[in-house]
Amino acid sequence: MIKVGNRRVVALVAAVVSTTLLLPPPPFGGAAPAAAVTVPASSCTRRCGNLSIPYPFGVEPGCYHAAGFNLTCNQLENPPKLFLGDGTVQVLEISIQHNTVRINSTRVDFPDNNDNGITPNRTWGDSLPQRGPYFLSESVSMVQAIGCGIQVSILGGDYNDLASSCTAICPFMESNTDGFMGNGTCMGNGCCQANILVGYSFYNIQINRLPGAPPYALSLYIVDHSFHYSNDIILEVVQGPKALPATLDWIINNSTCPTNTSAPECRSADSYCQNSSTYGHGGYMCQCSDGYHGNPYVTGGCQDINECKSPDMYVCYGNCTNTPRSFICQCNSGYTGNASVPNGCRDGCKGAPHSANQEAYSCYGICQNFPGSFHCQCPDGTYGDSSIKGGCIAIKNSLTGLTIGLGVGGGTSILLLALGGPYIMRKIKLQKVKKMKQKYFKQNHGLLLQQLISRNTDIGERMVITLKDIEKATNNFDKARIIGGGGHGVVFKGILDLYVVAIKKSKIVVQREINEFINEVAVLSQVNHRNVVKLLGCCLETEVPLLVYEFISNGTLYHHLHVEGPVSLSWVDRMRIAMEVAKALSYLHSSTSMPIFHRDVKSSNILLNDALTAKVSDFGASRYIPIDQTGVVTAVQGTFGYLDPMYYYTGRLTDKSDVFSFGVLLIELLTRKKPYAYRSVDNDGLVSHFASLLAEGKVVDIIDPQVIEEEDGEIHEVATLAAMCTKLKGEDRPTMREVEMTLENLLIKKSQVPCNGTQTRNNGDQTTAHYMPTNRNSKEASRQYTMEEVMLLSASYPR
Repeated sequence: MIKVGNRRVVALVAAVVSTTLLLPPPPFGGAAPAAAVTVPASSCTRRCGNLSIPYPFGVEPGCYHAAGFNLTCNQLENPPKLFLGDGTVQVLEISIQHNTVRINSTRVDFPDNNDNGITPNRTWGDSLPQRGPYFLSESVSMVQAIGCGIQVSILGGDYNDLASSCTAICPFMESNTDGFMGNGTCMGNGCCQANILVGYSFYNIQINRLPGAPPYALSLYIVDHSFHYSNDIILEVVQGPKALPATLDWIINNSTCPTNTSAPECRSADSYCQNSSTYGHGGYMCQCSDGYHGNPYVTGGCQDINECKSPDMYVCYGNCTNTPRSFICQCNSGYTGNASVPNGCRDGCKGAPHSANQEAYSCYGICQNFPGSFHCQCPDGTYGDSSIKGGCIAIKNSLTGLTIGLGVGGGTSILLLALGGPYIMRKIKLQKVKKMKQKYFKQNHGLLLQQLISRNTDIGERMVITLKDIEKATNNFDKARIIGGGGHGVVFKGILDLYVVAIKKSKIVVQREINEFINEVAVLSQVNHRNVVKLLGCCLETEVPLLVYEFISNGTLYHHLHVEGPVSLSWVDRMRIAMEVAKALSYLHSSTSMPIFHRDVKSSNILLNDALTAKVSDFGASRYIPIDQTGVVTAVQGTFGYLDPMYYYTGRLTDKSDVFSFGVLLIELLTRKKPYAYRSVDNDGLVSHFASLLAEGKVVDIIDPQVIEEEDGEIHEVATLAAMCTKLKGEDRPTMREVEMTLENLLIKKSQVPCNGTQTRNNGDQTTAHYMPTNRNSKEASRQYTMEEVMLLSASYPR
C-alpha cells in the first residue's frame, strides 16, 4: 500500500517458503502413544467439501492417529473448509504419498519503528496446532522480502540457527520512494529472495533495518512456490485476505525406524518405514513399496500400480499387461516387433513369402495376410512347421510313411511341449527381465557410460556391476544394511568380491537426481587420488541408479569435530586433514586435463578412515570446466554457510568458489563452530565475525580452547590463510595449489619433517610460507580416459 501525499511506504515483506511450516516439537515419542488409533472407525468423516481426509488424519475422536492429526471441518462455509487442529489454519490439500499438507498461510505484522536498527522479533507458526508433527520442508523453501533497506533473517531451532537471510535495497532511499515495488520481479531492487536451507519446527523472524531506511510497518508471509510475486498480488494481500499457500511436511513418529521389525504405523503389506532426511528434525514416515501406491497407514492401502491405465507415463504401443510391481508391453496378436516405440509393431505377413523379412515374420510357407493377423501353411505336397526354416517336408507317396511320419511328429511335438513348456516360460520371463533392465539402462543415461567404456576396456571391466551382484552384496537391499545418506541418496553397506563397499542408491526417481548420479560417475571415474573417495563401479539396470565406492569406516569430519565435550580432534590432526583436503581440491582444479570444481566442500563431505586420513566425497554437484575457461554460469548449488557469496549472487562458478568453501572449513577447524548455524551477538555470520576479530587482533576469542592449548604459534598464520580464502572478491583469494603449499609448509615447520618423510633444509627456526603458481597443464594425474571426452559426451545433461 503506497501513500503518495506524505511519501509514506508500507513495505511488504513476503517470506516465500515452499513446504512445511514449522511448529514446536511434536509430543509423541519413539513409540506410538497409548492413545494412538490403530484402526480407524468405518463411520469416520473422510471428505470435507472437495477435499479427502485420508488416515492418519481424521475429524472425530477415534478417526485420527494421534494428537496433531486431528482436523476440523467447518460445514458453515460454502463450500465446507478443512482446518488443522481446532480450526485456525485452513488445509488446502493432504498428500499421503509425499507426506505433506498444504495450508493457507497466516500473516505476521511488524509495527512502525522510528529508531533504525533491529525491529522486535516475531515468530511464525503460532496459529498452527502446537502438538502437531509438522516441520518446514527444506527442499523447496525460500524467503522473499519486499521493501527498502531491510534485512530479513529466518532463525530456527533451539539455538536460533540462521536458516535463511536476504536483503532488499532501493536506489535513492532517502528521496521519493513511491513505486519502489519495481516491475513485478524480485532481483534485489525493492525485493530479494533466498532459499531456506534448513527445516525446523519453529522460526523466529528478525527484521534488521539498514542505515537510512524508512521505519515503516512491515508484514510477512510464508508461502510456497505456487505464489508468484507481482505488484498486483502484493497490493491485494495488503488490502485484504488472499490465499497464501504453504506446504507442511509431517512425520508419523519422531523416533527412527525399527531395525528388527516393521514399524507399527506401516500397516499395508506392501509398505516400508523411511527415516526422515530433513536436517532440522528426525522421525520417520511410511511409504508404499516400489510399484505400489496408496495409503501405507491402513491395511491393504498400498495397491499395485496399473501402468496400463497411465499410457502417458508408461508408454506402450501394443498390448499392455499389468503385473505386480511392473507391466508387460508386447505387440498385438499377428504383429511382431518392439511395442514400446511408435510403429514398432509390424503386420506379421508383410513381405512374405520369399522376402528378406521372412525371418522377422516367421513364415516359410504360403502366407495369407489378415488385418492384425496372418495364416502361414506349408505349400502343397509338403507338411510340417511353416514358421521355421526348413520346417516344411515333402510328403512321400507311401501312405504308411505319411502315417508313421504324422504319428512320430505328433508324438514328438506333444513330448517336446510337455518337457519344454517350463523351460520356454522361464526363457520368456528372463527375456522380459532383460528388456526391463535395458529400459532402465537407457533411462539412466547408460548410453553415456557405454561410450566412455568403449574407449577403455579396463574401465568397462572395473565399472560395470550387475544388479545380481549388487543384490547379493546388500542382501537384497536389506534395510538393516543402511548406514546413512547424503543429499543425493541412501547408502548401503555391502560385501562385493570379499571387499566391504558402500552402495549409494538415489532416493527419488527424478531427472535431476539421475543427472546428478551420472555426473558423479563421470567425475569419480576420472579421479585417482588418495584423498578422494574411490569409485569402484556402478549399476544402471534398476529404476534407481546405483553407485559402488570404497567403504570409509570412520564417519565424517563433521561428526569427529562437533562432538560433545571439550576435547575433539587434535590440532595436528586438524591441520593434516586440512592439508589433505587442500591436496585433493588442488588436484581436481589443476592436475587434470579439464578442471573439476567440487561446488559443495564442507565438513560432512569429508570422510575419515581408521587412520583419520581425509577422503573428499559427494561429487553429485561437481562440474567440469573447459581448460580455456575460468568459470561457468550455472544454477546455484551448495550448502548455506559454506557457499561463496559471489557465486550465490552472480551464479558464476569458478575455482575460487571452492577456495571460499575451503576457507570456511579452515575456520570451522579452528573454532569448532558450525558455519550454517553460528550467529554472533551482533547477528554476524561465522565468516564475517571471524574476519572482524582477526582484524581487531582478537581472533583468539573465537578459537577452540583445545587448539590454543595444543598449537605451537601457527594459529595466526592459519587464521590469516582462512581470511584470505574467504575474501569477498574471488580474484583476491589464493588458488588451491597456493593454499596446499602454505599448509604443507606450516606442517613442516611444526614437525620439522616434511609430509613425505624426506629431509628438507630449514633456515634456522623459520620456514617461510609461500604460494606456488598454479599449473593447469600438469600431467601428474593418473588418467583412465580424457576428461574432454566426458565433457563432450555429457554436454546434453546441463546442471
